[in-house]
Amino acid sequence: MPKTRAQKEEAVSSLVANINDAKAAVFANYQGLTVPQLEELRGQCREAGVNCIASKKTLVKRALSDAGMDVDTKAFQGGIVSFFGTTDEVTPAKIVAEFAKKNTVVTIFGGLLEGQYINDKKVKELSALPSKEELLAKLVGSLNAPVSGFVNVLAGNLRGFVGVLNAIKEAKA
Repeated sequence: MPKTRAQKEEAVSSLVANINDAKAAVFANYQGLTVPQLEELRGQCREAGVNCIASKKTLVKRALSDAGMDVDTKAFQGGIVSFFGTTDEVTPAKIVAEFAKKNTVVTIFGGLLEGQYINDKKVKELSALPSKEELLAKLVGSLNAPVSGFVNVLAGNLRGFVGVLNAIKEAKA
């Protein structure tokens, strides 16, 4: 059943709100996916806090123009699913790129980063970057390395001292 004009306007306003709130967005083709595959993708998005909205190309084009972005949507073919990351710039690209590796029917058209359109190659480059959590873990490890090294040096001195005492004890016995 076709959507009414009010439903389409509501969908466009929802897309505009997501575009304005998102730090990054990715647009991909989802046609050819089975329902369980699409549900798996949406589940991954839900876990990561990424908004996933499926819509027609014309509605995405209208939402992009309403958000003040000039994006050529002629390259977009078929049904479009939009992924909006509000907490992290890398997460939407990472989710879509990983899913596209498993399911070849998913093709990435492009995305938005810092209010600018980026092509599919840039989205794939963005997906190769480490996530915010990975970067924080590396930072904590780097900050902890000197402390743990210092503890090991101090423990080495104690181990050496105990070894010398044991050697003296064995020499006297």
